[in-house]
Parts: sequence; C-alpha cells; structure tokens
Amino acid sequence: MTYIIKTIEWQGDEVVMIDQRILPLQEEYIHHTTWQEVGDSIKTMVIRGAPAIGVATAMGMSLAAMQSQAATQEELKRDLDEAARGLFATRPTAYNLGWALEQMAGIYNEPGDVDEIRARMKDRSQEILDEDVAMCIAMGEHAAPLFPQGARILTHCNAGALATAGYGTALGVIRSVFRRDPSIHVFADETRPFLQGARLTAWELQQEGIPCSLITDNMSGYFFKEGEIDAVVVGSDRIAGNGDVANKIGTYTVSVLAKEHGVPFYVAAPTSTVDLSLADGSQIPIEERDPKEVTHCGSRQIAPTGIGVRNPAFDVTPHANVTAIITEMGVHREPYSESLAEAKKGK
Repeated sequence: MTYIIKTIEWQGDEVVMIDQRILPLQEEYIHHTTWQEVGDSIKTMVIRGAPAIGVATAMGMSLAAMQSQAATQEELKRDLDEAARGLFATRPTAYNLGWALEQMAGIYNEPGDVDEIRARMKDRSQEILDEDVAMCIAMGEHAAPLFPQGARILTHCNAGALATAGYGTALGVIRSVFRRDPSIHVFADETRPFLQGARLTAWELQQEGIPCSLITDNMSGYFFKEGEIDAVVVGSDRIAGNGDVANKIGTYTVSVLAKEHGVPFYVAAPTSTVDLSLADGSQIPIEERDPKEVTHCGSRQIAPTGIGVRNPAFDVTPHANVTAIITEMGVHREPYSESLAEAKKGK
C-alpha cells in the first residue's frame, strides 16, 4: 500500500494522528486512547478532510469499544451508541463521518461475543484506512488522462494525503498526473481563513518536488483571465445525488470563474462521499466555525474587537459547474443522478 504521509494510523491500541494545526513549521503526532480524544481532534481540526475524518471516526468507535467495560452485547451497544452520537456531532458536513459510523454499527449490532465484536471493529477500521488509500490511487489513475501536457492546474483547500488516510483525492489526481508528466504546474489557493492551501497543500507539493505557486484566494480570477489555468481539481466533503458538491468555502467562487473562462472543473472524491439520500446541495448541512478563525491569524488579532463575523466552513458548487466527478469507480459526467447512482451500485 502506498502511503505518501501517514496522516492517521494504529500504533498498538492507540490512534496516532499528525497534528495538522501546526504544519508546516512543526511536525508532531498526537496519541489517542479514547473516543472523546478522537472527537476533540476532529472538532479542533487536528485531523480534517472528509476521508480522513471517516477513518478517524471508525478508529474512534473502535477505541470506544475498547473503553467499554460491557460484559454483554446490549451493554456494549449502549456505550457505542453514546460514542456514535458524540462523534457525529463533531463535523456535520463531512458525509464520510456518518458513513463510518454506519460501518461500525453494522458490526456491533450483529449478534456476537463482545470481545469478538471489539476485534472486528478494529480490523474494519484498518480496512477502511487501507481502502481509502487504494481508492485515492484509483482516482488518480482514472483522472490522469483528462489533463493536457504541461497542464497548469488550480486546486483549492487541501485534498491531499493529509485530508485522507495518506494519498489524497484532488492531490492524488495531481500526483498521478505528475508521474506521467513532470512539466505540470500547480496553483494552490491559500484557502482563508484556516489556510489549508498555504500550510498543507503547499507543504505536500513541496515535499514531492511538484512545481507549485501559492496564491491568495482573490488572485485566481487574474490567472484565469490571463489564460494561465488549464484545469481545476478539488475534493469534496459531501456530494448530493444530483452532483451538487460541498467543499471548502471558496470552491463555488472558483467554479464560477472556471465556467466563465471555459476551464474544466473536476471533483475527486470516493463514492463514500456521495450521499444519494440528498436530492440536491440545498440539503447539505453547512458548518459554521469559530469567528476567531476570521478575526485572528494564529494568535494575532487582525480585526476590530467586537466586529460581527460569519464563518461558514463550506459552500455548495452546483452540478452545472462541474465538468466531471472522479471516484475510484471512474470518471462520471452528467446526468450525475444516473452516473453517481451507478457508481454507488457498482461499489
């Protein structure tokens, strides 16, 4: 299995994550022994990105099973249902979180010995991690032929190894393109207010020697107009049944610019991110985060005290702005209500 970065892993009975809040200047790892610690790391963005959150959730549920003193399945189910509610409340937009909870519930709701259930849950959480890496590699291989020689590619936020189990969705695509064509160049939006592009995407690309220019979020229009962007590829935290895509705030703006300038706009995400229960993007819950992420840069205040702030973490790009959605099952195009349903069925 190819891991570019070990974003999250089991070390014995501990869940270990790289602390993404302090990258790129420091590289530190946090050890978790309880589901509550995992939940706090998801909420505070020690770990982020829908696929990585899904893995962390599965591992957190496995820790909850280990924590439980239950002697019967009924007692264990009670403890795990409580943990599931706590983990579900951490990040409401990422669909992989709920999907991972369903995977774990499918194990502990089946009749069985409590120790056997604990073992199966831990095994399944590792499988979810390994499957995520394999899916990201497959996405990259499906998508690589879409990009022209010497492509100049814009990406927004971080959909790389750090947002997954260790390879990447949008950056996994870029990695696959780069292996075939080292002449590509990547434009990375800084992605205010949490700066995932500046701190994480730029760091990942630099680590692998992929040519990259970091730009502020309000510069992309300039580069589109100058004809310096050939394609856009982003990740997603949830995709509705009609192909509407929730991703980091600012993605919708990029999609409008891409459409205006005739530039293809691609979304890379595993099928576990596709939520067929939602007819369209208006039904996707949008998380609003701490105003301090906007009024402060790190610990330094940059805005007037007491100013009103809105801080939605995500926006929804309508399917009409999306050229194709790339999953581990292939490249999907309109009508997405049919192509995404087929992808889920094939999975």
